Amino acid sequence: MFTYTVTELARQCNTTPHAVRYYTRMGLLRPKRHPENGYRLYKSAEIPWLRFVQQAKSLGYTLKEIKEIMHDSDDAKSPCPRVREILMKHIVENRQRLEGLMRLQTRMEHALKRWEDMPDGVPDGHSVCHLIESITYDSDDMPRLNATNLKY
Repeated sequence: MFTYTVTELARQCNTTPHAVRYYTRMGLLRPKRHPENGYRLYKSAEIPWLRFVQQAKSLGYTLKEIKEIMHDSDDAKSPCPRVREILMKHIVENRQRLEGLMRLQTRMEHALKRWEDMPDGVPDGHSVCHLIESITYDSDDMPRLNATNLKY
């Protein structure tokens, strides 16, 4: 069976030797050691495993999750239920993150719009930046000017 060094395996899978070494330390790849020089040698069977890791990462799975999935496969258990469950969880988390980012984007755009006609200020010992300090938020989490903090 053909064996690959770290660099050769990395080349075969279009990744870096650093990634191959890291995945090996994480237990995702299982090389043998060359008896004379101690080099890690990977069987050609490691190529599909490494490609699997790359594909799973591209779908947002963490290395810990990938390791769990691979263990299911090693134990001759179908990893598919776990794969679906993890991906559903990530979709919910990503949707929440995206919604939070959209709220942040809207707040930023509203704040910038409100600051258009405000002059630059100079810190006076009581204020750091009057633009930021001039903003308060309404019940919809939208910025509005706080007239008590306007100092320009």
